[in-house]
Amino acid sequence: MDWTKSGTHAAAIAVAAFLALPASAQQGVSGDKVVFGQAAVFDGPAAALGKGMNLGIRAAFEEQNKAGGVKGRKLDLVAKDDGYEPDRSVTAVNELLDQAKVFALIGPVGTPTASATQPIATQKEVPFIGAFTGAGFLRNPQLANVINVRASYGQETEAWIKHLTEDRKAQKIAILYQDDSFGQAGLSGVKAAMDKRGMKLAAEGTFKRNTVAVKTALLEIRKANPDAVVMVGPYKPCAEFIKLAKQVGMKSAFVNISFVGADALAAELGPEGDGVIVSQVVPFPQDTKIPVVARYHAALKAIDAQAKPGFISLEGYLVGRMAIMALEKVEGAPTRKSFLDAIYKAGKFDLGGMTLQFGPGDNQGSDQVFMTIIQADGSFKAVDKL
Repeated sequence: MDWTKSGTHAAAIAVAAFLALPASAQQGVSGDKVVFGQAAVFDGPAAALGKGMNLGIRAAFEEQNKAGGVKGRKLDLVAKDDGYEPDRSVTAVNELLDQAKVFALIGPVGTPTASATQPIATQKEVPFIGAFTGAGFLRNPQLANVINVRASYGQETEAWIKHLTEDRKAQKIAILYQDDSFGQAGLSGVKAAMDKRGMKLAAEGTFKRNTVAVKTALLEIRKANPDAVVMVGPYKPCAEFIKLAKQVGMKSAFVNISFVGADALAAELGPEGDGVIVSQVVPFPQDTKIPVVARYHAALKAIDAQAKPGFISLEGYLVGRMAIMALEKVEGAPTRKSFLDAIYKAGKFDLGGMTLQFGPGDNQGSDQVFMTIIQADGSFKAVDKL
């Protein structure tokens, strides 16, 4: 074989194929595929959060792929572990954009990581979809490339204080929070809700990200003998705090934010979880009377027969479904701009028992907050009152 001629011929084919591509071809989009990227935590004390979101998104994508994809294009998800650390997340996002050449970022996990990576996505006009955080800065109406599915932390913390003061008549409320932008977001929300009612925090305690070092915080909070301790952190440090608090005889109500990872928290707590409260931003994952939840169950079983339905993977599934529905509304080959335009133009997305609403100046789909309580057997009970 004449390798020189063969190489020239191959190069000519490659050039012809390149010239045949539409001039407006978007990164991450080919004739048969759309590639999404996820930078999230897959190891360490918050690993269950990234793994849950990833599982839910993949369940939605695989379900759609089995049905032929979106207008003939299959959906692919490339995931990179950022360890729930901002610097690692920046590296992961740059690799997804520059090396994996993804179309959009989906399902990022955490406030400090999103704070570091959202500006990259915004500067490059890359869709930043369904972050697993309720941080207020992502709700800035000027961030048109950011699409939030869940309610904000401000809405969750308002629900906490409303229920604690009205249902439980709590007067002394303390807070445990992660000492970073995530914890500060929760702290701000709690203070706003308490200011509204003419109240002040009884005590504050903090811990460092990616640790379970909560003993100093416990000593500080215990002094106040609070009626309730509201908690802004992932499942391992929050579980450690609750177990230690119960060991020293604290009788406070313990209230956790949705980011905690409810199922992982219940597993970490075991029998100590009985009565612990968690606010949620998605429907109850066992309620298959809700059409989208029933669909999620089937999709989850298809991708992993051993996987148990849970709040985090349900949120991932809802994020994946919304991205699919947005792609379906795009005419022609999707571009980042046409994808985002389709979301704001459509406005309403009925996922099947859960509706998301977007519009000019509104990049958050849902305002719903649900209260749940862990039962003695580790299961969850949805409640209207605490």
